[in-house]
Amino acid sequence: MGSDILQNYDAEAVKEMLQSSGYSDKAIKYYTERKGMGKLDEANQITELTGPCGDTMKVFLKIEDDKIQDAKIQVLGCPGAISSAMVAMDMAKGKTLEEAKEITEGVIFKELENIPDQKQHCIQLTVKTLQNAIEEYQKGNNHKEG
Repeated sequence: MGSDILQNYDAEAVKEMLQSSGYSDKAIKYYTERKGMGKLDEANQITELTGPCGDTMKVFLKIEDDKIQDAKIQVLGCPGAISSAMVAMDMAKGKTLEEAKEITEGVIFKELENIPDQKQHCIQLTVKTLQNAIEEYQKGNNHKEG
């Protein structure tokens, strides 16, 4: 049923509502396309984090030779959480772990162009989730589902 909701929604109405709330067209595109959303079966690092607002992110990284080969994320949250998570996954792919550590709140906000001020914590949660995943991997605390 959940996927039916997304398939049957009025995309134009959602876009207008997000624009009136302060989201840029670029942020809305990340939110609606959701290219980095999902589970990655071949992930060798899985990290989950819940923010103070209740939004939850679960990042899946496939890392080989200290390079992020693929990245996906599951997000239970608002448009700010989803759009910022999609940016982070897009940016992380193909980067070394050290390069991915440079994905900061400012870098994500610049890519999104604009989201409402009250959604800045979503970007913080995204960065913290990605950074925690990288740190856990580097410390050998690889969390995998199984």
